[in-house]
Amino acid sequence: MTVLVTGGAGYIGSHMVWKLVEAGENVVVIDNLSTGFDWVLPLDVALIIGDIGDDRLVDRVMSEHGVDAVIHFAGSIVVPDSVADPLGYYLNNTVKSRSLIAAAVRNGVANFIFSSTAAVYGSPGEARLSEDTPALPESPYGTSKLMTELMLRDAAAAHDIRYTALRYFNVAGADPNGRTGQSSRGATHLIKVAAEAAIGKRRHIDIFGTDYATPDGTCIRDYIHVSDLVNAHYLALRRLRDGGESLIANCGYGRGYSVHEVIEAVKRVSGVNFPVHVAGRRPGDAVTVVANADRARRQFGWQPEHDDLELIVNHALAWEESLARRNIAVASR
Repeated sequence: MTVLVTGGAGYIGSHMVWKLVEAGENVVVIDNLSTGFDWVLPLDVALIIGDIGDDRLVDRVMSEHGVDAVIHFAGSIVVPDSVADPLGYYLNNTVKSRSLIAAAVRNGVANFIFSSTAAVYGSPGEARLSEDTPALPESPYGTSKLMTELMLRDAAAAHDIRYTALRYFNVAGADPNGRTGQSSRGATHLIKVAAEAAIGKRRHIDIFGTDYATPDGTCIRDYIHVSDLVNAHYLALRRLRDGGESLIANCGYGRGYSVHEVIEAVKRVSGVNFPVHVAGRRPGDAVTVVANADRARRQFGWQPEHDDLELIVNHALAWEESLARRNIAVASR
């Protein structure tokens, strides 16, 4: 049995690969390296550089490697970019996911885990969002992910395939062992951007809107450590292999932090008082997004181990410092 990880050289995907290798799984990665890096992967993992929309490539990989499960991370993830380029997002996130699901059906792959998002909910105004909260996405990014969830639902009803769609809240942090982290250039994730400012990679950080209906006027998000998130994937995989039915589950801690609170945490942990500028709102940003993740705890026994904002920030900062040293070493060769 082999697990195919799409986007496995990216931020979350690379953490997933390390988790699977540690668990003794056979792993193959498909990644076009548009935002991923081959050097974040274990040396003995097969990396196929290509696109998940390439049917012949995906069929060959599934057949040659005896794939029994897919964990699908590949896709585009920046909400404002999706507003500017909706058709690009529907192509990359929805059309290509349809191709991947079809390949899984053709090749008898029974288990499929999908990287979905809390952006499917929009801003419903509930204190904590459960899987029963109506899905009303406010961006093409959220809609592109919801459409893939619906395709999985319908494919599972018609074919011998079962799935778990994990709706992520705000993923942050890095591997506690320093093997991988968020390495993409031009990142927009708040903790990543603030960590870059703290080590001097950015001159300042922008806050996009301070007039939201929240206690301090900035958006509120539920930040989940990437290691806890990939553990949820692994537990979901075990559940599917044991015969578990298809389901959708949230992945978050159930506690929200505002943009101001996160920035202050990064300043506190780093000891650096980097400049902060106020900018206008970004299109597609929801106001408050906090998880009710009881289903994940109940259905596959997920127990977070890194539920601490300062710990998340500490791991993110450690990775930024390591990444900066690596970049200097590479540039000097």
